[in-house]
Amino acid sequence: MRYMMKILPAIICAATLLFAGCGGEDTQEQALEDYPTKVKAMKVLTTDAPIAFSYSGQVIDRDEMTVQSKVSGSVVEKYVKGGQDVVEGQILFKIDDRQYRSAVLQAEANLAKSKTALAKERVNLQRDEELWQSNAISEQSLVNQRAAVASQESEVNANEALLQKAQDDLADTIIYAPMSGRLGIDDVPVGTLANAGSTPLATIGLVDPVFVQFAVSEQEYLRLSRSSRESQERGDAQPDFKISLTLADGSRYPYQGQFAEYDRTMGNATGTLTIRALFKNPESLLVPGMYARVEITGLEIPNAMLVPERALQQLLGETLVIVARSDNTSAVRKIELGEKIGSYYIVKSGLKADDWVIVEGLTNLRDGMPLEVTQVTAKDMDFSFTPSAEVFDVGSSANK
Repeated sequence: MRYMMKILPAIICAATLLFAGCGGEDTQEQALEDYPTKVKAMKVLTTDAPIAFSYSGQVIDRDEMTVQSKVSGSVVEKYVKGGQDVVEGQILFKIDDRQYRSAVLQAEANLAKSKTALAKERVNLQRDEELWQSNAISEQSLVNQRAAVASQESEVNANEALLQKAQDDLADTIIYAPMSGRLGIDDVPVGTLANAGSTPLATIGLVDPVFVQFAVSEQEYLRLSRSSRESQERGDAQPDFKISLTLADGSRYPYQGQFAEYDRTMGNATGTLTIRALFKNPESLLVPGMYARVEITGLEIPNAMLVPERALQQLLGETLVIVARSDNTSAVRKIELGEKIGSYYIVKSGLKADDWVIVEGLTNLRDGMPLEVTQVTAKDMDFSFTPSAEVFDVGSSANK
């Protein structure tokens, strides 16, 4: 009996610990929720937000022409080489002209023969007119002779046209550059049989200036178009935004671009509009086919409300942020986003200018939890309006 009295307190204590262990998880979780979570919060940023667009672009010729021969024959002379700069009117190739020289000689002979026959018929007509006036021949004879002269005049005109064609064909055996530019390296060698109007002998394209082609979204096009129109209404020579290039090695191209052309329709498959910007190329650094990153800067959205991308959470298709309330508790807010600008997104709705959004410590954070808040700035978190560097996708190409 005395032994039982000694162990009873131990049994009661063990039972108390056992029952306490059954609800230990809830107790522990409750304790964690009561303990403030350490977070970092940043005040919603309201400012004139600079917009920067970045696209994958491709350099293309401003104008490109395929040089073809107007006459058929073998290439017997070549006065240029692939990759060479040429000027309009410069001799490029010569086609074998022997048959065309013979055609000119034949056409000249035919013309001379028909002119001789015409002169004879005109003499006969003069004689018949004198005879008719003296009633020595009938009027029908005179009419017939006049018809013979007209027929021979038509023969002369036809032979003159044939001679002109033969001379043109002979002249076309010399092939000139139709424009100034640079030859491609796909020019043909001597001995190539050229068919009139079908065999490409060379290609020529302008290399200064050149086009850089890229595709923009509908929203971006409207913003750029609106900015251009407003600049024109103010009488400015250039729009507010600037177009620049970053080449594949990461270097900046030294010349700014200008909008030159844009497609007449949006791409049905891509939902984008193809645009061409014109860039000076005096050193021929830009080569058609080259890829570059096109960057458009200088646009602003006035009084934009911005939230860091790091503060965003996605749940069931909705975008959420958690704000730190004045009583140091958390509150979940559903927001609507606009464009991305560097480290930020524009907030269309769901936040106020004096809200503090949590940018660090979001794990397991829920609505109404106590917080231990450390206020930080954009500089503390290394946030900026500059887009992060993008890797060039050399496998993709702009629509031509």
